Amino acid sequence: MPFLVLRWALRILFTGISLVVLYVGVTFAQVWMASRQDDTSPAAAIVVMGAAQWNGVPSPVLKGRLDHALELYRAGAAPIIVVTGGKQTGDAVTQGYSGFRYLRDQGVPESAIRVEIEGTNSFEELSASAVIVRQAGGGDTVLIVTDPYHALRTESIAGELGLRAHVSPTRAPSTFQEMFRETIAVSIGRVIGYRRLSSFT
Repeated sequence: MPFLVLRWALRILFTGISLVVLYVGVTFAQVWMASRQDDTSPAAAIVVMGAAQWNGVPSPVLKGRLDHALELYRAGAAPIIVVTGGKQTGDAVTQGYSGFRYLRDQGVPESAIRVEIEGTNSFEELSASAVIVRQAGGGDTVLIVTDPYHALRTESIAGELGLRAHVSPTRAPSTFQEMFRETIAVSIGRVIGYRRLSSFT
């Protein structure tokens, strides 16, 4: 009898591990496929996800996102751009303000830029952006600009917030480590919710 119990326990354990591996593998494939899709459908606003800035100067990652958002804006994809991101430790200015200043210097009218300056993670940035877009009166459709590896998670978060999201990733390359990290984040977020996940990140 003890041998039979042990055998069944091992079968259950093996089945559980196999299901987790399969779930993570499928999620990785979805993250990869989302990173290769570019949906530039018209929207109420372009939302630029935050990234590092150096004393008001966008990092290469943030600059790439801002430049891509600028292309979409000039192509008429949306009437306003929402730049997001608060301060990290040691920052003098927010990522949002850094993005605002960059876009303004590129000729985007201040009236066409909205600034989010409190978000410290993707959920907070998109949650605040949802309020901004709805207050602007343009509806709840957004065109998210971020790096390719980040596409599926931002689209999923937006959906949890009641936004209809399209994602247009930048042309930046994504490393395996970035794709795997996003796979874990999406895998967990789908189970516990992205709002709860954000409290751990």
